[in-house]
Amino acid sequence: MELLIVGTLDGQIGAASKIAIAQGGHVSLADNEDSALEILRSGKSIELVMIDVKLDVYRFIKSLESERINVLVVACGVANDPNLAVKAIKAGAKEYIPLPPDPELIGAVLAAATRENHALIYGDKKTEAVLKMAKQIAPSEASVLLTGASGTGKEIFSRFIHDNSKRANKKFVAVNCAAIPETLLESELFGYEKGAFTGAVSRRIGKFEEASDGTLLLDEISEMDIGIQAKLLRAIQEKEIDRIGGKAPIKVNTRIIATSNRDLNEAVKNGTFRQDLYYRLNVVNIQIPSLKDRPGDIVVLAKHFVKKYSELNEFPMKPMSAKAEEKLLNYLWPGNVRELENTIHRAVLLSTGDQIEEDAIILDDVDSIINKTESTSPEQIPQIKPVFGTTVAAMERNLIIDTLKHTLGNRTVAAQILGISIRTLRNKLKQYESEGFDIAAEN
Repeated sequence: MELLIVGTLDGQIGAASKIAIAQGGHVSLADNEDSALEILRSGKSIELVMIDVKLDVYRFIKSLESERINVLVVACGVANDPNLAVKAIKAGAKEYIPLPPDPELIGAVLAAATRENHALIYGDKKTEAVLKMAKQIAPSEASVLLTGASGTGKEIFSRFIHDNSKRANKKFVAVNCAAIPETLLESELFGYEKGAFTGAVSRRIGKFEEASDGTLLLDEISEMDIGIQAKLLRAIQEKEIDRIGGKAPIKVNTRIIATSNRDLNEAVKNGTFRQDLYYRLNVVNIQIPSLKDRPGDIVVLAKHFVKKYSELNEFPMKPMSAKAEEKLLNYLWPGNVRELENTIHRAVLLSTGDQIEEDAIILDDVDSIINKTESTSPEQIPQIKPVFGTTVAAMERNLIIDTLKHTLGNRTVAAQILGISIRTLRNKLKQYESEGFDIAAEN
């Protein structure tokens, strides 16, 4: 565990460092937010940042987000200042540690940061076969291409390969090629020198260097621009990269795992993906089955998500009824594991009895329901079907009002399902009421 402490922690740096070291951590220190950012830009494998709550936590976290630096941040401050604690959590800190530090609390935070939140849960023979193959090739240095539909868990399988490789004690770095604009992806992968372009105020280590001696996941590589593909091919072949604005190549020792939800053979034929790069990546190809093709995973994963989201929302954990499990099994899961996770999260929030019943299992795609039972009627599954000529505002209004009806007027749960703040929801509902629409009474 590489820990970065930012600020004075009210004179408690020494105590916090000793506790962290006793827990097996390695500690780096930064005087302020800017110094901390410099350390993180350098590619040092920091996994957890403890920042003094008196510093500008909001600005620091926003800087991390804008530079796509993924690291867990916890705030530390004197226990008698709850306002600063609340402010830090709202700014994006994952936890607040009161000072002086308690060894058990810091130990728990370090353990949570160290523990992978990417558990590979399964119960199907097909998944077992995939894992057997992944474990067999993991110790090699071969590049791996994971293919499968969106939402099947390709990143989790890639972490499994890393965790079972000779590089397991080194860094695992993930880059989503589809989420980063084409103009920024090159600098994200290879880094840049200070002054290389407008806005390059300091040197930034790229993901290739950051993952050197470890593993680099290139997620959805099929979305990478063909111009950058040529530079990626050179990096893989020559094991060296050029920072933007750099004067000399830099040696790297990075294992590549790539994922794609598209047929790369077709992309090669269409001229959108380099054939030579495809061969370099496709040394080992592992196909991840869709969730509908591994039904033995469905209930096992569902129970895992029930536990996860019950704990997250501080709800009592409830068992699923037999009919709820049957409803899950009678669905084709076009969104795969990601859709299942969202479905169970909703079910945890909506369930009102001692069990999670089938009416709390809301399925998005009615056409994907098979073996329909009497208990699964279209009326139980809220549907928002787009109509040509309907405005976006009207579609949004229908979605909000129907979700509120389904939650029996519970504003808090409706806001969680919709992914908006309770304040935004209340403002929308006030507007709709003034326009004459019927709004479910608050529960």
